Amino acid sequence: MSQADLLAQDPVFQLKGSMLAITVMELAHNDLDRLDAQLTEKVAQAPAFFSNTPLVLALDKLPEGEGELNLAELMAVCRRHGLRTLAIRASREGDIAAAEAMDLPVLPPSGARERLLDPAPKKVEEKPAEPEHKPSRIVTSPVRGGQQIYAQGGDLIVLAPVSAGAELLADGNIHVYAPMRGRALAGIKGNTKARIFCQQMGAEMLSIAGHYKVAEDLRRDPLWGDAVHVSLSGDVLNITRL
Repeated sequence: MSQADLLAQDPVFQLKGSMLAITVMELAHNDLDRLDAQLTEKVAQAPAFFSNTPLVLALDKLPEGEGELNLAELMAVCRRHGLRTLAIRASREGDIAAAEAMDLPVLPPSGARERLLDPAPKKVEEKPAEPEHKPSRIVTSPVRGGQQIYAQGGDLIVLAPVSAGAELLADGNIHVYAPMRGRALAGIKGNTKARIFCQQMGAEMLSIAGHYKVAEDLRRDPLWGDAVHVSLSGDVLNITRL
């Protein structure tokens, strides 16, 4: 066999599955001015969370009576706030046609059944190496407003108060054994099993694997100000008493 034949058989690509934390924005109304204003408020609460965030625009919940949607302008509004549209989820013919004209992928509507199309024979793949788990990062001094602390590859443990405007990030769990008034983002690389524990919940935002609640939602929770344990069930954050 010649060198050219060997080179022709050498694969130049691989198809791999991946679990990524992608934010889904479900649009309830076709009102881009109001969307722009409300996104401005959300970004002010958690600017780091909205920096180059991959986004799926879910348009399948838009009522038929809302009129034709300007998809290009909608994407421009999202882009101004750091949200990068990867695809849309749609059922209306006009929205699907607009996406196809922009060469934008269209996902099935929410709840639709999907099946994997793989014409090639299945091959048993070797088990991938377990991800490296780094030791927990422990912080003993107060975390001031404007500070950002990241525990890469492991848990973050804070033994002092976290002020408003501060931001805690971890690939694993976040523990705060003091009043928590800033933002806590656990499982930021898509770990849906990550948890958040805090001794006194007064947070501006709590997030696990891209699913989050902000202060206006948290203040309505009956456990506001108490010691809580936060976990993720599906795409819903569950807050329970410690």
